[in-house]
Amino acid sequence: MRSSRELLLSRRRFCLCCVGGAAYAATAGWLTPRQAFAEARGLVSLIKDSAAASPITTYKLRNNISVLEGSGGNIAVLTGPDGKVMVDAGIGVSRARLTQALAALGAEPISHLINTHWHFDHADGNEWLHSEGAKIIAQDNTRKHLSEIQRVEDWDYNFLPAASGAIPSEVFAKDHSLKLNGASIGLRYYGPAHTDSDISVTFAEASVVHVGDTFWNGIYPFIDYSTGGSIDGMIAASDANLAAVANDTIIIPGHGRPVSNKGELQAFRDMLVAIRDNVARLKQQGRTRDEAVAAKPTAAFDAIWGQFVIDPGYFTRLVYEGV
Repeated sequence: MRSSRELLLSRRRFCLCCVGGAAYAATAGWLTPRQAFAEARGLVSLIKDSAAASPITTYKLRNNISVLEGSGGNIAVLTGPDGKVMVDAGIGVSRARLTQALAALGAEPISHLINTHWHFDHADGNEWLHSEGAKIIAQDNTRKHLSEIQRVEDWDYNFLPAASGAIPSEVFAKDHSLKLNGASIGLRYYGPAHTDSDISVTFAEASVVHVGDTFWNGIYPFIDYSTGGSIDGMIAASDANLAAVANDTIIIPGHGRPVSNKGELQAFRDMLVAIRDNVARLKQQGRTRDEAVAAKPTAAFDAIWGQFVIDPGYFTRLVYEGV
């Protein structure tokens, strides 16, 4: 059995494992999530440093679809004669390892890149993938956020506008469809959820769907209120995902275990609803945010969901902001 610290540092649980590795070495102890996020510039650097050294693990699914884990969010890849189609770009410093992993999937060039949303751990690799020939596709708000200075309050961090090559060249408002490598690919906008730019990407014939950061498999999620996210939006996105998938659909989450299913997604949705309701009751009673945290409204779920960077207290604060 692995120790609790080994579980915390497990690369397969979430890309922010670098907070544990680098910060633990620097401080001889685990930084709390709040401490880490309070040092957001350091956190972003730690994430990038970790991605530069992290191996890329490939999971082959079906119908020439694979998942690459190890550079920011989970990346889906469809191979075939129309070129490689990627869902999310990971972090730019992973270029060398991602290039090797992509080459192992076949000799086809990279032709298309779809961003599930604007966050840097999903879109930081846009520029180099564009330089390799990828046409970048995203929802309108992803292009908007990548084109401007964008502040994330909970990270106390200002992201500068992305380079021109990193900006999506094809955008859509609600729905979009592609036919590539014999696959029908459906892109659907959720409305505000994790951010205000989230989309799902469905490979219809294979019954595989990448739901981006609307689903964090086995860990509490981050919600970016700075760019339109909310706890209610996350729940609405989970409901939409559950309605759209079958029992045998392979679901790719934005973070956490990269190959998932409807049962795990249902558990995620039920956790969000229960904690949202618990925190809302405390807020309605007049409890302050710190008092709500002290009441431990997540306690029934912490053993499963609260073992990583977004810890119970930090997740309670996120939910409190939105109820």
